[in-house]
Amino acid sequence: MLLAFFESVKYVGHLLPISFLRIFLGYYYLEAAMVKFQGDFLSRPRIADQMAEWLPSSHAPNWFKIFANSQMIPNWQTVAFIILGIEFAVAISYIIGYVVRPVALLGVLLCITMLFISGPATEDLNKTFLAIHLILAWVGAGRCLGFDYYFFKRRRGIWW
Repeated sequence: MLLAFFESVKYVGHLLPISFLRIFLGYYYLEAAMVKFQGDFLSRPRIADQMAEWLPSSHAPNWFKIFANSQMIPNWQTVAFIILGIEFAVAISYIIGYVVRPVALLGVLLCITMLFISGPATEDLNKTFLAIHLILAWVGAGRCLGFDYYFFKRRRGIWW
């Protein structure tokens, strides 16, 4: 398995710049998740306040606004745990390069949700991350400098 990790550079080396982007984005998500975990993100309803403030003027679809007002704002702790868990999952997956395609799709869902519930200050950043997640899912960025190459060699499929 470790040999396949280094062998991946030889056979899919054209993905090397995208692999560095994947690892950098994984580090970014890990640092953001650690700041939220060590801070008061899980203990104070900051996410609920943010949603309640921005959601009426958001360009989200009406069904999302109704869902957010009825389910996400009252259950803000569950939403905070889910956001934190997804950020940790994306970070670990991107850093080690394992199951990058499904986790990139999870990152797309996270970015779309954050685009709808965040204010205009982070809108451009969320759009950029949305595009990067789509690119990482499309090219299968875990196959170079990642453990996806090991599974790609043995079991061909859409997930690797």
